[in-house]
Amino acid sequence: MTNNDVVNGFDDEKDESLKIKLQKVNEVDGCLVLYLTGYIDTYNSNYFQKRVQKAIEAGFIRLVFQCGGLNYVSSTGIGSFTAFLKSVKPRGGDLVLLEIQPKVYEVFQLLGFSQFFNIKDNLDDSVNFFRSGSASETVSLFPKIFSCPICSKKLKALKPGRFRCSECKTILAIDNAGQVFLG
Repeated sequence: MTNNDVVNGFDDEKDESLKIKLQKVNEVDGCLVLYLTGYIDTYNSNYFQKRVQKAIEAGFIRLVFQCGGLNYVSSTGIGSFTAFLKSVKPRGGDLVLLEIQPKVYEVFQLLGFSQFFNIKDNLDDSVNFFRSGSASETVSLFPKIFSCPICSKKLKALKPGRFRCSECKTILAIDNAGQVFLG
């Protein structure tokens, strides 16, 4: 099965610096695994965004990014993942990052993004995350305790909305799903 069989026209454009292989997860509606090999930087992030957006437009809103073969992600690349999250969340979707290499994870942490993403160690955990997603949505997420992505101060949100970190004064936003964003 080719990528074009999963998402029509997916392989119309290719980039040697980043290879993407698609695998549909049949047991979870709208779930897609994207195996990433190579790197994501300023030069190929537009290609990466266009390819993934094509998958989202095809109805895949539960995305598992298999990052085991990804050896570098720049801040622009991390911005791409954030854009995907913003694109799938309103549609009831989410994304999981799988098997992130330590040096790639470090970039996510340095930029304060590690807590925005669901990070799993294996594919079964990723698929189960989406499988149980609908059941766990009934459990209240608030009050939610989390760390400020800038200064790491422990904060508590009583409800979704915008607020200011008491330590570094950064404006943060937290949505109904408990995701924290710079605000």
